[in-house]
Amino acid sequence: MLDGTPITRPKGQQSPPEGETQPGFGACKLMDFELEMGTVVGKGNKLGEPIKMSDARDHIFGHCMLNDWSARDIQKWEYVPLGPFLAKNFASTISPWIITPEALAPFKIALPAQDPAMLPYLKDDDLHAYDVNLQVHLKTPKMEDKWHTLVNSNMKHLYYSVAQTLVHHTCTGCNMSAGDLLGSGTISAPEKEGYGSMLELCWKGTQPINLPNGEERKFLQDGDEVNLVGTCKGNGFTIGFGDCKGKVLPALDDSHFF
Repeated sequence: MLDGTPITRPKGQQSPPEGETQPGFGACKLMDFELEMGTVVGKGNKLGEPIKMSDARDHIFGHCMLNDWSARDIQKWEYVPLGPFLAKNFASTISPWIITPEALAPFKIALPAQDPAMLPYLKDDDLHAYDVNLQVHLKTPKMEDKWHTLVNSNMKHLYYSVAQTLVHHTCTGCNMSAGDLLGSGTISAPEKEGYGSMLELCWKGTQPINLPNGEERKFLQDGDEVNLVGTCKGNGFTIGFGDCKGKVLPALDDSHFF
């Protein structure tokens, strides 16, 4: 969904209440964002034919901002054995602009050597990302029009190159199509101010964030708005991806489920 689309708080199965054995069902209490970059596929591959590393960048159309909204309590319950499934499927927000690799070329930056070394099919002779400054801003209902910067990070903190992500995704023969979107995973800087999710910033809810107006946040509350912003600063020019914004709406009442 594009910037500005509101996000309804999901409901789902959660860990059994204390002293019980059956999982509960209800509104997510641990609503979160994830700061990611999205990669849009420009050229697909045939079913059963993986993309080689030497060809991977010919399949990349461009990049955008991506908020991979997450329901952490639903995720905790389903993670074993399913992995993040329903905790991730209810919403993803992308920015309005897709920036091509050609436009980002002046901001190309080498990634650190990978240790341990990748298997041969994942060895990238051009291991790089881009110097994209990333920020996450939060606005609560009580803050009116004042946004608070929660996160300062950068795309250069990726561990894997985008090409490696694409190659690994297709190594089983999965066929990509033009317009498919791949997420980078959470982009977190080494310092706490660069952590790319509430889960990390608040350390699973044990370290609340103090906002300038006196409010606290462990996870997102109804009415909170989150905006992801990415910019590249050149010599006399700036490339931006546009806002990647969403507002959390209350969960639907039980009449929609029973």
